[in-house]
Amino acid sequence: MNTAAADEILVLTNVESAYGPIRAIRGVSLKVRRGEIATVLGSNGAGKTTILKTISGILDPTRGSVHFKGVDITAGDPAAIVRRGLVHVPEGREVFPLLSVRENLLMGAYTRRDRDGVARDMEQAFAYFPILKERLHQEAGLLSGGQQQMLAIARALVAAPELILLDEPSLGLSPRLTYEIFEIVVRINRERGTTVLLVEQNASMALNVADYGYVLENGRIVMEDRCAVLREKEDVKEFYLGMKAGGVRGERRWKKRKTWR
Repeated sequence: MNTAAADEILVLTNVESAYGPIRAIRGVSLKVRRGEIATVLGSNGAGKTTILKTISGILDPTRGSVHFKGVDITAGDPAAIVRRGLVHVPEGREVFPLLSVRENLLMGAYTRRDRDGVARDMEQAFAYFPILKERLHQEAGLLSGGQQQMLAIARALVAAPELILLDEPSLGLSPRLTYEIFEIVVRINRERGTTVLLVEQNASMALNVADYGYVLENGRIVMEDRCAVLREKEDVKEFYLGMKAGGVRGERRWKKRKTWR
């Protein structure tokens, strides 16, 4: 058996997806290895969210294939994909605003029948996000933006995923809250062994927490490498990290923490 292939939990091969006549992603191929955090970087409109929607079955590709744990899930039913262990945390959080925090969390467990396991995973989610236990019976729509993002991630954890697709978790959050969210994402990855595919415009933060990265432009992967290598590439520095080319660096907003890597 090919050991490298056995470690690949997610494989996209020449995937194309479109919105009507507009091709959003064009021949995208990528791999995510079990237990790692991978990231897709790109500007607005590059196709990052479309990749995640295609993986999770929200959008059917017009070409190519998606394999999860060695099984072809191309254009699969989203509920069936969740049952296989792949959960999508969408951009904009998308909590159920009129349901309580508890009810939102239980929605994450709708494909499960092991009540004891659900209760255990809810308690573990509270360990990562204690504020949610304090707000357990509050309507989700009354939470702050940061608390709603925490709820969206906690709801995904209650589904007991092997892979989480995380779309723009920093969107609309303050730098402090962004830092807290990413710190918890890293803890989830390290402590639970949950694989994460992260889409994020905050390239500096994404490259600091992720193991492997892909750069997407106009629907195509134009660069990929270990994040430690991508951070040192001049194109990435100039266009995604706000640094000048030629070795003259601007100040990095986020510093790499030894506890993360």
